[in-house]
Amino acid sequence: MDWQHQWLTSFTSTAADSGVIVLGGAIAILLLTRYTRWGRQFRRLAFPYFRPGRTWASWRLLVTLLLLLWLTVLGVRLEVLLSYATNGLFTSLQAMNANMFWFHVLLIAVLATIYVSSSQVAYLITQRLIIHWRTWLNDHAIGDWLDGRAYHLGRFVKAPIDNPDQRIEQDITQFTEQSYGLSLDAIAAALRLVSFTAVLWSLSGAMTIFGYQVPRAMVFLAYAYVITASVVAFKVGRPLIRLNFLQEKLSASYRYALMRLMDNSENVAFYGGEGVERTTLAARFSSVIANTWAYVKGSLKLQVFNSAVSQASVVFPFIIQAPRFFNRTISLGDVTQTADAFGQVHDALSFFRNSYGDFAAYRATLDRLTALMDANTESRALSSPDVIHRADTLEIEDLRVWRPNSQPLIEGLTLSLGPGQALLVRGPSGSGKTTLLRSLASLWPHAHGIVRRPMGSHTLFLSQQPYLPLGSLRTALAYPEAGHRISEERAREVLRWVQLGHLEDRLDDEAHWARTLSPGEQQRLGFARVLLTRPSLAFLDEATSAVDEGLEHALYRLIRERLPRCMLVSVGHRSTLHAFHTHHLHLLGAGRWGMDAASG
Repeated sequence: MDWQHQWLTSFTSTAADSGVIVLGGAIAILLLTRYTRWGRQFRRLAFPYFRPGRTWASWRLLVTLLLLLWLTVLGVRLEVLLSYATNGLFTSLQAMNANMFWFHVLLIAVLATIYVSSSQVAYLITQRLIIHWRTWLNDHAIGDWLDGRAYHLGRFVKAPIDNPDQRIEQDITQFTEQSYGLSLDAIAAALRLVSFTAVLWSLSGAMTIFGYQVPRAMVFLAYAYVITASVVAFKVGRPLIRLNFLQEKLSASYRYALMRLMDNSENVAFYGGEGVERTTLAARFSSVIANTWAYVKGSLKLQVFNSAVSQASVVFPFIIQAPRFFNRTISLGDVTQTADAFGQVHDALSFFRNSYGDFAAYRATLDRLTALMDANTESRALSSPDVIHRADTLEIEDLRVWRPNSQPLIEGLTLSLGPGQALLVRGPSGSGKTTLLRSLASLWPHAHGIVRRPMGSHTLFLSQQPYLPLGSLRTALAYPEAGHRISEERAREVLRWVQLGHLEDRLDDEAHWARTLSPGEQQRLGFARVLLTRPSLAFLDEATSAVDEGLEHALYRLIRERLPRCMLVSVGHRSTLHAFHTHHLHLLGAGRWGMDAASG
């Protein structure tokens, strides 16, 4: 090899190879994303991020990808040059030529330095791209999950998604890392296959097989050997795709059971339900272990087969080339380069066989992420009443609400409330009181009609157990607004109004407030939110069930005095609520209802 001019030749060849790979890769991506299911799944997840815009920043990503591709091509080229340099090293040893020996030692040192440096630069660029892509995809997935309240309505679709939190946090990470890793490894494998096939072709000689003279037999034997092994490996490893998918699902189900026990620890402890919980956890964990053993057995079969094939390939080229070496047809350097080239061709052809487990995991990741996107889209298409913004008015027109089994709960409900008026919803258990409130908030998909009401921050829904976010007490008090938007003085004043003055000095304390505060304190905190938010319309779903009648009376009177124009819709059973509501709605079951004005 002419090492004096090889540097320029290598630079031009890597540039040309990069261009060919870009063109070939574009065609491959076009075909895969059009004719394969997993290719279409990849397009849904990846193309929005890589689509260039009109600014330089949007094109910089593609330029970075081209640089990364060139570094991959350069790495393979350096491996080829190192194989020739190693050939020269062993040949000079055989010829007892000290000058050529030290020349090749220096050459290998230079090539190795360039190879290691370029590999580290490629690693840094790859990690930067993965982090940026993961950040963008996380934001995109969170936005899609929150859009149209899909995070809540997803439970009503035909095939509800299990553990969306895991899919967003874990599967997105795996998808970005595996997409880069598998694609670049596949490109490098293809380059090694082409480059070292040429090397192996130049070193391979004729061989008699079953009475026939086969020229360049080493090349054909290498391809036949690996292709046969790959076909068998695909059949052995195919069950791993389903087992990998099940492993993630079953593990997430077990983690959920553990978290649910933590969140409800007090109730479980009161009941003494440790035995039942242990049985539940053991059953879910047994499913995880059973699937793990199935995966281990399948992986073991694949690993044993791959290891046997790989080990046999080590000695194979030496056996083939030994007769030519003993006949002095080739040098020791040629033998070692043949072994290296054969190993590279073998590894390149074996890439998909050896990476079958990774591809199985990748396919499962694609399935989980696209299934979440499908569920989000389906949840936004569910039926719901038409909600129209109307300031200072609540109008319900011909509202129908039914159960998932199509049995009616409310038929043809029509009513109107103005500023300062209040509606008390009553009825037996299961008549649809809470479901009515959910329908008015577009949280129940089995409803139809027209609802005109204030929208956004002008409406506040207060459930029986108010949601308390993670963070400080100020954050919990201001929710759904940001905590910094309420002043210290205002927060303290409102806490005193709802008889939570003992918490004034803990406004900025970080705690798990849902566990720290009693149910009654949590409900009083919910009323404090109403007083801070000052909505035009408030829905209260048994929001005083955990306080006594005297405190309930005080809280409702506080709302009526401080927010005289606020419209209220309350669900409750106590007769003490009658005095604070101007209208009463009685749900009678089977779709029937009655409406009357409050007496007095």
